[in-house]
Amino acid sequence: MTVYDIITERILAKLEQGIIPWKQPWASVGMPRNYVTKKEYRGINAFLLNMAGWSSPFWATYKQVKDAKGQVTKGVMATPIVYFTTIDKTDAETTDTDGKKKKAMVLRYYSVFNLEQTTLVDTTEISKPANPIENCEEVIDHMPLCPKIYHGGSKAFYSTQGDYVKLPAPKQFESAEGYYEVLWHEVTHATGHRSRLNRPGITEHNGFRTVEYGFEELLAEFGAAFLCGHTGIDRTTADSSAGYIQSWMQTIRADNKLVIRAASAAQKAVDFILNVRKNDNENF
Repeated sequence: MTVYDIITERILAKLEQGIIPWKQPWASVGMPRNYVTKKEYRGINAFLLNMAGWSSPFWATYKQVKDAKGQVTKGVMATPIVYFTTIDKTDAETTDTDGKKKKAMVLRYYSVFNLEQTTLVDTTEISKPANPIENCEEVIDHMPLCPKIYHGGSKAFYSTQGDYVKLPAPKQFESAEGYYEVLWHEVTHATGHRSRLNRPGITEHNGFRTVEYGFEELLAEFGAAFLCGHTGIDRTTADSSAGYIQSWMQTIRADNKLVIRAASAAQKAVDFILNVRKNDNENF
């Protein structure tokens, strides 16, 4: 079983239970983060750790726990998280025209434990962001190359040709949080425009019910989840119908790399929206 298989099976297992990992709220004290560095986990790792169900946001490797003079509770299960690393190619064409070794990107994983699975204690005070609606307004106000946002009608969508977002009027939503949750989905789509991240799923849109469409939709779902967590709004419009879940299970089963690719691309989209500069290897 590959790393992609391991992660995909974990996502599918939750969906089979009727749990949608990207629709679940972040831990009450914020995004999952490393116990030692205090850095937030990114990409698919944020979902993997959040859906593990622990209330502490802190995680550590076995070595980090031991180095901190702690113990891992006997019999508990670790949670896998992933990262990309480079290795030398071993096939016949191992060098380029300059005689240098060719490199390949390979997905690896390692295991971490939630602080509640150990004897360690962390007193760092971390709380969900205050003033979530103000946070949302600030994100939109400062988004680089923000698309035009229009209101009217009954549908929400991003126009690839016109490069604009169209939403129903705010008063048609049950809450301001619901409005921004939908806006985050469409704005994540907008990052694919050629003037922003130039993502094929947007610039080369080949219609609905294609693999590319499924990838782009999952990417936007992930992006909305990240932005909800960042701004501190609760998810209020989650579709948890059997049809919705079955559709995603079918799509994800067809490509065991889909969730990891989509989460990585969503993280890049959110970094763009928030005007955050990160290296590619920091996506996890």
